Amino acid sequence: MGIVPARILPLPIGPKGQIGAATKGGSMQHPVYPNLFKSITIKGIRLKNRITMAPLYLGYAADSGRVSPLLLHHYKLMAQSGAAMIVVENACISIGGSGAQRTLRCDHNRYLGSLEQLADTIKKQKARAALQINHAGRYAHAPSPVAPSAVETFGRIPKALTRREIRTIRKQYANAAKRAKAAGFDLVELHGGTGYLLAQFVSPRTNKRRDVYGGPIENRIRFPLEVLKEVKDTVGNFPVGYRFLADEWLPDGLKLPEASVLARALSKNGIAYISTMGGTYESFFLPDVVEKSKKPGYMVPLAASVKKQANVPIIAAGRLSTPRRAESILKGKQADLIGLARPLWVDPDWVRKARNGQDGRIVKCSPKCNACMELVMRGKPAFCPRWTKEKRVSLKEMFQ
Repeated sequence: MGIVPARILPLPIGPKGQIGAATKGGSMQHPVYPNLFKSITIKGIRLKNRITMAPLYLGYAADSGRVSPLLLHHYKLMAQSGAAMIVVENACISIGGSGAQRTLRCDHNRYLGSLEQLADTIKKQKARAALQINHAGRYAHAPSPVAPSAVETFGRIPKALTRREIRTIRKQYANAAKRAKAAGFDLVELHGGTGYLLAQFVSPRTNKRRDVYGGPIENRIRFPLEVLKEVKDTVGNFPVGYRFLADEWLPDGLKLPEASVLARALSKNGIAYISTMGGTYESFFLPDVVEKSKKPGYMVPLAASVKKQANVPIIAAGRLSTPRRAESILKGKQADLIGLARPLWVDPDWVRKARNGQDGRIVKCSPKCNACMELVMRGKPAFCPRWTKEKRVSLKEMFQ
């Protein structure tokens, strides 16, 4: 299914080639993209516009799991961009659930100081701060990874979780969310995407259990719903969002019709928003998925479908490089918010340029380039070839 673009009226051209109406002094009179710069309130949290930074793992944390100078610099830059909400990526709820060596940790109070510094840095730039919490499950960078079932994963067989271990992990999610709240974050996001543990329970491919957590989709969504309940019981009215896997893009994997059952249940159980995505580490590098991911807005149809099922704000992401496309998605009611990951990382001035109608000046992530992913897959911090040489050198020195 392709993207259904909203009708876009011709826009006037400003004196310096920017799109939109300008005053005599050359400044913009009104936002060129009114839907993109309209505020929205989510569970009592006001967002100044519809632009969010989608979580993006770059390998910038310290080996200890604490905030490094490079990671702090990165998130300060992202918060200064003008995006309304910055979602910090993939903080692990237990050391056995960490997905990579340089991953943030929120599994112990010893990390509170580091997380407080990060939340404060983001909020000082007038952006809302969210922390994504995660258990990688069978993808964990651990000697003995665990999962719903013992399904082979890149040559390793994870251990199937016992009911007692499931209860323990639920508490770990809740405690991590409590730390996010204590650290000063405005929201917390449960990572149910990319094929991590929450998604592993939902997928028929990775969940072969024969107890109350396995079998029909109503059973397979039990664990993420239990995690949500335990988290909400622990943090009270603190908003909880969800990174949502709508389709694994694998022949025997989770598909949109079954994923929609979870979307409806999350909506009914008080989730603050749903941030949609497609694919897992086992599908990202398949030739057809690689080609799909080169297309602008390639995940938007998933968001549009989920929006029809869930009565909560939906975030759309997936190569949304231009403000014009982002505006059309909002105007066409395919989503309520726009998630920018690499586009904002490649060009932190994306929001300012969008506000001023300077679309042509935006530095775009090339669909032919996968340098950042290749670096993090090798355990190295990500850098963009489109940055200036001075910026690359400066950040690399900061990482040392």
